Amino acid sequence: MAKKWVYTFKEGNMTMRNLLGGKGANLAEMTEIGLPVPQGFTITTEACTQYYEDGRKINDEIMAQAMEGVAWMEKENGKKFGDLKNPLLVSVRSGARASMPGMMDTILNLGLNDDVVAAMIAGNPDPAFERFVYDSYRRFIQMFSDVVMEVGKKYFEQLIDKMKEEKGVKFDVELTAADLKTLAEQFKAEYKNQLGTDFPSDPVEQLKLAIEAVFRSWDNPRANVYRRDNDIPYSWGTAVNVMPMVFGNLNDNSGTGVAFTRDPATGEKQLMGEFLTNAQGEDVVAGVRTPMPIAQMAEKFPEAYNQFIKVCDILENHYHDMQDMEFTVENGKLYMLQCRNGKRTAQAALKIACDLVDEGHKTEQEAVLMIDPRNLDTLLHPQFDAKALKAATPLGKGLGASPGAACGKVVFTADDAEAWDAKGEKVVLVRLETSPEDITGMKVAQGILTVRGGMTSHAAVVARGMGTCCVSGCGDIKMDEENKKFELGGKVFNEGDYISIDGTTGNIYGEIIPTVDAQIAGEFGRVMAWADKYRKLKVRTNADTPTDAKKARELGAEGIGLCRTEHMFFEADRIAAFREMICSDTVEEREAALAKIEPMQQGDFEKLYEALEGNPVTIRFLDPPLHEFVPTEEADIEALAKTQGKSVETIKAIISSLHEFNPMMGHRGCRLAVTYPEFAKMQTKAVIKAAINVKKAHPDWNVEPEIMIPLVGEVKELKFVKDIVVKTADAEIAAAGSDLKYEVGTMIEIPRAALTADDIAKEADFFCFGTNDLTQMTFGFSRDDAGKFLGAY
Repeated sequence: MAKKWVYTFKEGNMTMRNLLGGKGANLAEMTEIGLPVPQGFTITTEACTQYYEDGRKINDEIMAQAMEGVAWMEKENGKKFGDLKNPLLVSVRSGARASMPGMMDTILNLGLNDDVVAAMIAGNPDPAFERFVYDSYRRFIQMFSDVVMEVGKKYFEQLIDKMKEEKGVKFDVELTAADLKTLAEQFKAEYKNQLGTDFPSDPVEQLKLAIEAVFRSWDNPRANVYRRDNDIPYSWGTAVNVMPMVFGNLNDNSGTGVAFTRDPATGEKQLMGEFLTNAQGEDVVAGVRTPMPIAQMAEKFPEAYNQFIKVCDILENHYHDMQDMEFTVENGKLYMLQCRNGKRTAQAALKIACDLVDEGHKTEQEAVLMIDPRNLDTLLHPQFDAKALKAATPLGKGLGASPGAACGKVVFTADDAEAWDAKGEKVVLVRLETSPEDITGMKVAQGILTVRGGMTSHAAVVARGMGTCCVSGCGDIKMDEENKKFELGGKVFNEGDYISIDGTTGNIYGEIIPTVDAQIAGEFGRVMAWADKYRKLKVRTNADTPTDAKKARELGAEGIGLCRTEHMFFEADRIAAFREMICSDTVEEREAALAKIEPMQQGDFEKLYEALEGNPVTIRFLDPPLHEFVPTEEADIEALAKTQGKSVETIKAIISSLHEFNPMMGHRGCRLAVTYPEFAKMQTKAVIKAAINVKKAHPDWNVEPEIMIPLVGEVKELKFVKDIVVKTADAEIAAAGSDLKYEVGTMIEIPRAALTADDIAKEADFFCFGTNDLTQMTFGFSRDDAGKFLGAY
């Protein structure tokens, strides 16, 4: 038995999506449940794979089965392909198993040629019918040339424009049958001019070329980019759907439309859609006429409309989800051309999921699985007002590094951001790139825009942690920091000018776009409660401050997986003591400076434990290289020299000695504790004392610190630092007469640590994974610079 490459709509169903593609499976399913679908056939996705295996050729077996499909279709519809008495015209559409914008455009009216056109007109003397035939013919030539033979659209559009100009008309619909006949001739001449051959008149030849074009489009650049972005495997292939034409452009008793069974923007349970009379599907040229809302279809085509309403109910009850449908009315009769689960906004997705559970269509588990978690992120951040956003044009684009929307006045330094914020101004901080000392300015800014850096740059990571909108890596900005101005998209921005940035899309606007605050409405809470009810995983968050920890608890986190202690040192009162410690010459001087910081650290940890109410917290000991903490401004350097009783030159020499060629792999993490064990002692005391105090105040809470030593590359390193921690901690616990338990673990973020994890595990109570560093060290890429060349890959 030869392999089956072709299925008629009566042979398939919705479970055969992988073989028939989404469109084909749904057309077969609609046929099975008795809806009015023009009867055609689907060539399978396997035939597409075979086409590529055969060196981009359709083999004879596949073509023979397609022709059997045509014969079946002729019998079903009582018309014949290429016949002069009763010709069968078809549409050819692509349809992969996942919805893929950017795949091949549809071809309509295939099967027309000069003889068929003449015969059709001879059989119907109505002048309006003659116009319809020539309109269909010129559209077919145009689509076939553009989509199948890849002659650009523009040549044909120029001919149409020229014709309209000559005739003194504005719209295509005003051209007469004679005009359209001339256009069809001009189109064929242009085809020959571009390709050197005559326009194919044999319908079988037309069909074969069209099928090849669908298969070919699976590998076009648009499709490849979309597949890459959405993790759709190349091996899936696309199916081809061939079905008889129904004509929405036959007369004024015909039309075409698209509709959703629920509102895709809000999720409201009401029919949404648009309809156009005397028009053909995709060819309703934008702006030629405004479509009417679907409700008006009731007045124009009451019977077809009532039937359509019934179809919507049948489809929702059948698929148990919101449907997106395409349909055509020919001479008052309704035909369904497509249905699929409709795309929707995050808000609509939540409302529809809850409604479907309430209506008995879905279980709670199914409702949770309907929602794409990537979309939910947008609901947790301010958004631009939709109307205002539609009217605005972006000046440039960076990477959408942290979602949300921000609008404010441009400032260029963290200090300016604070000063302007203190005056009650909303600001957007624009920097070449951000560094840890910009943190105070980043906190008060509505949003952050950087010229350099990728999705894992400092600005992006910190902004995401703070929930602040951030667009990073906008290389088109010409920055002039000294004069506090930059240029983008031909516009110069000075300090204080308004700018709006969208952290979801990366778009940058040179105007005020109002924002609306995010709200966690009832449906969001409901869906998250269902997720909590059925999940197996526990979820912790990253938080460095008690405020963040409190927010995380409100949003359902079950503890903190990473608390970065260095962020606590950037507050004004602490950075001074920390800088003293960095510039000390002796252990005693260092310990004296650390003694000033210890109570502050302890206070931070106490507030953190209080905010977490007995939920676990992993505290990472000091990780960044010391140069990130030293002053860069002249005034700060002088102040430090004064406190230390050293000359400005000496301080500058210390600062320059701290700068490294490759700080990411430099003197940081546990290497600092090996060089300066007093760091680890101070941090251990602060963590343990805080835990003892909070446990005393709340005996019913389970307070068990988890101390994490960063950047360990080998077991002896971990043991060295761990011994210091254990000795210090045990002494504090004994002195307090407490029974506090604690754990000491490490972060696996160096390839060597991953490879020797079995040894390291003997000394560690737990592992965390630092995937940013692990990725960059494994590949040998720098995460801050890789963006410059990865695009080429």
